[in-house]
Amino acid sequence: MTRIAFQGLPGAYSDLACRTAYPELTPLPCHTFEHAMDAVREGRAALAMLPCENSLAGRVPDIHALLPGSGLSIIGEHFQRVEHCLLGVPGATVGDVRRVHSHSVALGQVRAILRELDADTVVEADTAGSAKLVAEWGRREDAAIASKLAAETYGLQVLRANVEDAPHNTTRFYVMAQQPHALPPDRTDLMTTFVFRVRNVPAALYKALGGFATNGVNMTRLESYMLHGEFTATQFLSDVDGHPEQPALAEALEELSFFTAETHILGVYPRSSFRMRLGGG
Repeated sequence: MTRIAFQGLPGAYSDLACRTAYPELTPLPCHTFEHAMDAVREGRAALAMLPCENSLAGRVPDIHALLPGSGLSIIGEHFQRVEHCLLGVPGATVGDVRRVHSHSVALGQVRAILRELDADTVVEADTAGSAKLVAEWGRREDAAIASKLAAETYGLQVLRANVEDAPHNTTRFYVMAQQPHALPPDRTDLMTTFVFRVRNVPAALYKALGGFATNGVNMTRLESYMLHGEFTATQFLSDVDGHPEQPALAEALEELSFFTAETHILGVYPRSSFRMRLGGG
């Protein structure tokens, strides 16, 4: 129980998030999000670091559907700045680059340097995997868009750092554990994440959310997604300020229950200091 699981290869941004937030734990790379969750359920890892949204790319697919049935609890959040680097083999220069490899999302976030290089882009499975491939090939004309950690992991050199188009590129992670943390409801720095499914009646969502407005509960996130591929079964994931036992949130959740077919709290946890620095909820 000294490890923290993440999806991806060593050197991925999730790996970097694990090392930044929990330097005392050993990162455990996993093939899929499900495998990372399994590692926690089976006791091979104490925590899992799972990305849920990015400031440029939006929500991370699949996570929403996996969380409710995972049996795990959200016990924290972490915000990781995404600092893309152009990586090449030792001895290569920026002028040598003819092909740039990376995940499709990462390539879409470095358009300026791609135009400058006028190089071919090659979509790979992930950023760290791209760095690994470039290192294995050993060709000066091939480069990867990945993290500085990936360069250190696979013996590459940083040809140019911070090549991302937007300096605010940040990924938010949920930190998952087997059991929820018992937090006192009188704390003022807590937030709650839950999922709900509204009843199939007119204005159900409007009525369901009304209780949060009338009780002064700040909702920082609301995402909808189809459930089981059915157009009539829409589920919502929400982050709100507060503890479910605090009067305002308790009243809002009670009103929500009148208009929902199901509500499931995924976790109560402290707000990240990143939010506090930004003055967010």
